[in-house]
Amino acid sequence: MTSRRQFLGLTAGVLAAAKARAQLDPNIAVKRRAALEAAIRKVTGGAPTRAGKVKLEVPPLIDNGNAVPVTVAVESPMTAAEHVKTIHLLTEKNPQPHVLSAHLGPRAGRARLATRARIADSGKVIAIAELSDGSYWSHEVSVIVTLSACLEDGLI
Repeated sequence: MTSRRQFLGLTAGVLAAAKARAQLDPNIAVKRRAALEAAIRKVTGGAPTRAGKVKLEVPPLIDNGNAVPVTVAVESPMTAAEHVKTIHLLTEKNPQPHVLSAHLGPRAGRARLATRARIADSGKVIAIAELSDGSYWSHEVSVIVTLSACLEDGLI
């Protein structure tokens, strides 16, 4: 009969082996890039994004990826005719690349968002703004994370 100690040891070993296998996946970078591209396509509906109008502020060196300050500002008059509809935040290395979507309207005042996000590892952070005319604008920043967050690599 298996004791509780043996069962817990065996369970821990199986979980550690699965985690190690996910970490050693030679295609993890390709899978993450494909997941990011799929998330961008889902956000934009396949429409092209242009650089400009969006300013993404993230510290270039992040000590702890569990609570990273992120600010996104979009140049827009925020009138009924011309305003920001949605601001999306994505990261290259998170198990789930789509971090958040914030929906705005013409009465929002300023198209600005400040929050804290979990960032898994060093890589790109991307902000995409959807304007009322249907155009998409983006800005990306490369960051270095010393203490990673979101370590569920087995999801991708």
